[in-house]
Amino acid sequence: MSAIFQRSRHAMLLWSKHADFVSVRSMASKTPVGFIGVGNMGSPMAKNLLKNGYPVIVTDCFPKSCKELQDMGAQVVDYPADVAEKTDRIITMLPSSPNVIEVYNGPNGILKKVKKGTLLIDSSTIDPAVSKEMAAAAEKMGAVFMDAPVSGGVGAACLAKLTFMVGGVEEEYKAAQELLTCMGDSVVYCGQVGTGQAAKICNNMLLAIGMIGTAETMNLGIRLGLDPKLLTKILNMSSGRCWSSDSYNPVPGVMEGVPSANNYQSGFGTTLMAKDLGLAQNSATNTKTAIPLGSLAHQIYRVMCSSGYANKDFSAVFQFLREEEGQ
Repeated sequence: MSAIFQRSRHAMLLWSKHADFVSVRSMASKTPVGFIGVGNMGSPMAKNLLKNGYPVIVTDCFPKSCKELQDMGAQVVDYPADVAEKTDRIITMLPSSPNVIEVYNGPNGILKKVKKGTLLIDSSTIDPAVSKEMAAAAEKMGAVFMDAPVSGGVGAACLAKLTFMVGGVEEEYKAAQELLTCMGDSVVYCGQVGTGQAAKICNNMLLAIGMIGTAETMNLGIRLGLDPKLLTKILNMSSGRCWSSDSYNPVPGVMEGVPSANNYQSGFGTTLMAKDLGLAQNSATNTKTAIPLGSLAHQIYRVMCSSGYANKDFSAVFQFLREEEGQ
C-alpha cells in the first residue's frame, strides 16, 4: 500500500512539474508582438492578436491609423526601430516593395535596433527578390525573416479567416504559425524565403483574370436580357462557377456584403491589384514565362487606375467595362 502511495505521489509531482512548465511556456508565448502597418488589412490583423491575449506594439506612417488599436490596449511608438527595440517578434503589413525596404532598412528601420533571434514576418505582397534581400539583411543581424503574404481581403482579416502563404526557414515555421493562426484559418508552408510571395502573386494573377472574366460574362448576359441574379445562380450551379461569381460578385444588387453593393468601396483596391499584376509580369519576364492573359489583365487594371478607379475595389472592372461601352 505504501509503495502504491509513493508511486502515486511521484506521478503527481511529475504532473505538477509538467503543468508548471506548460504554464510558463504559455506565458512566454504571450510576450509582446510588434505590428508595423495598420491600414485596411493590418488593423484587423493586429486586433485579432490583441483578442488572443498578445500585447501588441504598433506603429504606422499615419499615426491616426493607430488610434483604435491604442484604445484597445496596444502600445503605440514612433518608428519601426522603436518596435524592434521592445519586442522580438514583429509582423509587417505594407503596401509595396519600396515601403518594405524603408521599414526594414531605412534610417529608423527595424534592422537598426533588431535583437538577435528576432522573428520577422512580412505579410506584405512584394517582389520575391525583395523578400530574399530582406532575409539576407536580417540574417546578418542575427534575426530571421519570413515572407507570409495573405489571401482573403479585409473581410477575412476581420474574421481571422485569412490564408497565409509562408516562405522561410522551416525550423522557424512553427513559431510563425503560432501567431498567424490568430489571424487566419489556413497557414501553408511553401518553402524557402520568397516562395510565399510566389504563391501569392500566382493566386492574384488568377484572381484578376477570373474577375475580368466574370465581369465580362455578367455584362454580356445582361445585354442579352438575362436577369443578373438568375445568371449568377446558373453560373454557380454550372462549370463556370468561380470565387468571383459565388463569393465576390462584381454586379451591384446581386450579392450583399461585397464592394459592388457599396459603390465598390473598401475591399481590395484596384491600385493594389495593378501592383500585384506588375509583380507577376516582372516575375514572368525574369523566368521567361508566357502569361498572355495575365499581361492583358495588368493592362486593364492600369488603365482603370488612370480612369478614376484607383481607389475603387478591383471588382469595379464590371463598371469600367460598361462605361467603356458608354452605358
